[in-house]
Amino acid sequence: FFSSTCSPMWFLCDWVAKLRAVLRAKRWQEQVVASVAAEGDPDVVFCYEKLQKVSRSFASVIMQLDGQVRDAVCVFYLVLRALDTVEDDMTLCNRMKVSELLAFHERLYQSDFTLHSVGSGHERELLENFNRIQRVFGALSPEHQQPIVDICERMGAGMAEFAQRQEPHLETVAEYEQYCHYVAGLVGHGLSRIFASGPEAPVLATQLDIANSMGLFLQKVNIIRDYLEDIQEKPPRMFWPKEVWGQYAEDLHAFRHKTHQTAALRCLDDLVHDALKHIPQCLEYLRALRDPSVFRFCAIPQVLAIATLRKLYHNPRVFSGVVKIDKGLACQLIMDCADMAAVLRHFRRFLTELRSEAEKVQRDGPIVDRLEDMLAVANLKSVWAVQVPAKLPLTVTPIPS
Repeated sequence: FFSSTCSPMWFLCDWVAKLRAVLRAKRWQEQVVASVAAEGDPDVVFCYEKLQKVSRSFASVIMQLDGQVRDAVCVFYLVLRALDTVEDDMTLCNRMKVSELLAFHERLYQSDFTLHSVGSGHERELLENFNRIQRVFGALSPEHQQPIVDICERMGAGMAEFAQRQEPHLETVAEYEQYCHYVAGLVGHGLSRIFASGPEAPVLATQLDIANSMGLFLQKVNIIRDYLEDIQEKPPRMFWPKEVWGQYAEDLHAFRHKTHQTAALRCLDDLVHDALKHIPQCLEYLRALRDPSVFRFCAIPQVLAIATLRKLYHNPRVFSGVVKIDKGLACQLIMDCADMAAVLRHFRRFLTELRSEAEKVQRDGPIVDRLEDMLAVANLKSVWAVQVPAKLPLTVTPIPS
């Protein structure tokens, strides 16, 4: 006999639940795109179509937003994705790259601007049709335009600073923090300003520390996950800080070899341990939100990030393949982030699983202590579990605690 948690029936029910979540999420996206198309603006339609091509995960969460805020966030994301494409193109000569990064925010006021032969695939098409994004940007309210321009300028300057560095990798943990701030923490700043000019309280625009942590947690999870993809670039892109990996190897490439697996996993676990420190401020930010659609938009990536971090911990596949949560689980999590209680339930689940795994690796290790602290935060229901009214496009079925 099988236990109830591993029986064939349990796996079948789990598979059906995940499939249902995938179909519901897909149907909601299609409904949003159809409603946008019905409005008749071909440039707005282009933006939402490209959004789905360049980022399926973020397209899903952006679709949760309402009306004008959704359009502003869609444009904000596409502008920063275009900027990121310039930074990522390793075939560009550095002088041209730095020049474009520093000037990119000005392109938002140039109605005929396009950029060719940069990036690949859908990202290249995004830059080749940037004038269409600019026209949609021009139709936004000034309160939505200004944060987009400001953050694009500051992010471009930060990217340019790192593009001009002599070393191909980040040396210190401080540089790691600074880079994550430029490419992700600033996004949190910009989004807070957009939300504060509409459905959220104006004070949200001043909560920069906790907004920064929202971005850093997501970016660090991405950097940890993307070790292999980044190091296989030509030339390699190395975002793991040498101050950490240098304790375990003379060359970051060494972690790809099985002879260095023990050292590689210790380094990986150190970076997971570091990322966990942002959780309290992420939960504090979510607690401050009042608009249901904004709450879901902000909560979904954080829940997906903690689920991914749990899968990354002590996982040798980080150094040989792709590590990600399956689409069914992702859709289940997306469809069940209606309020703070649901978010805390998911954080408790993945933190508990992480702690169990960490105790197997090293029962008295520092990451176990940090996980105990994070679980204490996630268990403070009376403080953190602020209910958000469920004004949602789809019925959400809570998972029992």
